Amino acid sequence: MDDREIFYKFTPLVQDFIYRNGWQELRPVQIEAAKILFETQDDLILSSNTASGKTEAAFFPIISMISECPSPSVEVLYIAPLKSLINDQFERIQTLLDESEIPVFHWHGDVSASHKNHLLTDPRGVLQITPESLESMLMNRKNDLPRLFGCLKYVIIDEIHTLMTADRGNQIICQLDRLERVIGRSPRRIGLSATIGDIEKAKLWLGGGTRTVQAPDVASGGASWKLALEHFYVQDMTFDRNVHPAEVSEDEKPQTDAGYEYIYDCTKKKRCLVFSNSREETEYVTATLRQIAERRGDEDRFYIHHGNLSASIREETEQRLREGADCTACATVTLELGIDIGALERIINVGAPTTVSGFLQRLGRSGRRGDPPEMFMVFREENPLPDTPLPQLIPWELIRAIAVIQLYIEEKFIEPPYLKKLPLSPLSQQTLSILASHGELSPKELADKVLTLSPFYDVDRPDYRALLVSMIKNGYIQHTEDGGLIVGLNGERLIKSFKFYAVFKDDEDYSVKCESEEIGTISSPPPVGDRFALAGRVWEVSELDLQRKLIYVTPVKGKMEISWPGDYGEVHTKILERMFRVLCEDADYPYLKPNARERLASARRVVQNSNIRDSMMVSLGGNTKCLFPWLGTRSFNTLVRILRKNAALLGLSKIEYVGYYYITMKCDRSADQLLDDIRGLISQISPIDTMTLVPQSECPLREKYDGCIPPELLRKAYALDRLRGDEIERRFE
Repeated sequence: MDDREIFYKFTPLVQDFIYRNGWQELRPVQIEAAKILFETQDDLILSSNTASGKTEAAFFPIISMISECPSPSVEVLYIAPLKSLINDQFERIQTLLDESEIPVFHWHGDVSASHKNHLLTDPRGVLQITPESLESMLMNRKNDLPRLFGCLKYVIIDEIHTLMTADRGNQIICQLDRLERVIGRSPRRIGLSATIGDIEKAKLWLGGGTRTVQAPDVASGGASWKLALEHFYVQDMTFDRNVHPAEVSEDEKPQTDAGYEYIYDCTKKKRCLVFSNSREETEYVTATLRQIAERRGDEDRFYIHHGNLSASIREETEQRLREGADCTACATVTLELGIDIGALERIINVGAPTTVSGFLQRLGRSGRRGDPPEMFMVFREENPLPDTPLPQLIPWELIRAIAVIQLYIEEKFIEPPYLKKLPLSPLSQQTLSILASHGELSPKELADKVLTLSPFYDVDRPDYRALLVSMIKNGYIQHTEDGGLIVGLNGERLIKSFKFYAVFKDDEDYSVKCESEEIGTISSPPPVGDRFALAGRVWEVSELDLQRKLIYVTPVKGKMEISWPGDYGEVHTKILERMFRVLCEDADYPYLKPNARERLASARRVVQNSNIRDSMMVSLGGNTKCLFPWLGTRSFNTLVRILRKNAALLGLSKIEYVGYYYITMKCDRSADQLLDDIRGLISQISPIDTMTLVPQSECPLREKYDGCIPPELLRKAYALDRLRGDEIERRFE
């Protein structure tokens, strides 16, 4: 089929929508999606640039097919990781279906009971839902599922790149497997994403290893970007460079920080997003920009968006951006995904994105409506003192940003998804969820229902038996007199909380209120009279209601100094390797502004004047050595464990590291001799057995339901999914 034939296969409703929006032609992703959905019964992954029309590509043919013969149940299930994304897509899809008889429902914690009851009374059309709300349905409405979903034909999963490597993604695939068993049919699955690094792994995840999944290669054309990276020292002044830092008061410090002043100027008369890598940093940036606006006598045009804010504050930010107002939103990953927030003119990133995928997602937030994407990255660091150790003379975040950009420009590299080998936390949750929905099951029946879910195909039955024994011992499950299994007392306490439905960790949050206005949540209550930052403002605690987990506050002027740890995340080895090349090559990158270019040049001089270019191991003076392994997160952490386990053999002490850039240690041997000894050790223990690196005394609790899991299984899962030896073996050959 060509695009003309496809257009005439669309229902008149879709054709009218295309005419009303003035589209002259279908986009490539829409043509390819229509061919597969109209002509085959295969599942589908649509991976193309942000704003390329993926949502319409999926819905145009689906709506055309379901409108021909409507069914008396939900026919399209749309799953998204964020409430805000569902709210946004709800409005878009509702606009598309305005003149049809196909209803659109959305279902999550912020949706009214009346809207949900409308679906329960007359289930039809399209349902948009979060994984957590779907889990609740599977547990608590098992007998109603055939009526609600008996004619389900399509499942659309949005932003799958954020789900595949997370427990939440495994949870979704389990939910779909369970739903198919109940309704006795297998709806087609469609996955959407702008950034997938390994399409074959994505197909394996979506299809559970048993389904046929197509992923058309959609030509995106030559992309044009506007990039600028600039660097500042924290001590830089803007309004008066003759003032000595010691003479600047605490209240004036944010007014004299050249980095923040630069960010402020970059946002002027622009519709912008300012991304940070943590909620705390986002709060600080918002408060600082508001303070600069107040000092300059400008209007406060700064808004904030992150997961701990109330729905009303987040929605206000989204609405202001959609309206095209002259405003700037400071955000975390919550605005990184596909919410339609209008034609943004510029993206500013405070520091560097951790991944290539994150960089592309953020860059893609701008440049819609025909303009090229535009991103500024701003880096701030303390001015090094004369006695600053060698590794700290390198601006690691700036170097990482260059590496991320160059990897995509040169190789179109995007991190491949990592699919867990032993996903124990969702395994525990699904065990309790299935028991809660089915009632009493024999151990064999329970194992058959759980271990045949796609994400658990590789779980050994002895391992699952060990998990069940532990859950029985700890009261999460209990035996009946007939030898069956039911949810135990501790399990009941878990599943009675709405927080059980989420497989990701959550805090025991306290709601913050100013009079009748809900501001957001924080994880621990400060005492009355203390102050804290939230929603880009400072609040003073006026009253605590600990029993109801409520904190009443009043607004006060000022800004809170916030200290946040670096959020290193999972970083791929290719990024570290490209960072090494950035430091060693002579290339000039056209997107570097003057300060950043000079900072890179100074870092390259450090590398040139040391031995870093020629050897992974350098001496820092005395008996202190520094190892630069250029390995990603999992391999780096594995190497640290190897060094610590064999410290006595290698003559090492005081092994320390920050992030994943370098490891310092004390050793009386020369740098060359120590590196040779480490090479010899790696050669002796190759292939590296990661299980030997997790001692019996360790119980690595990392995921939400790890408390249900016996320590020996936690150690096995940590060794399999958190450590990696093959890259170390190649590096030290």
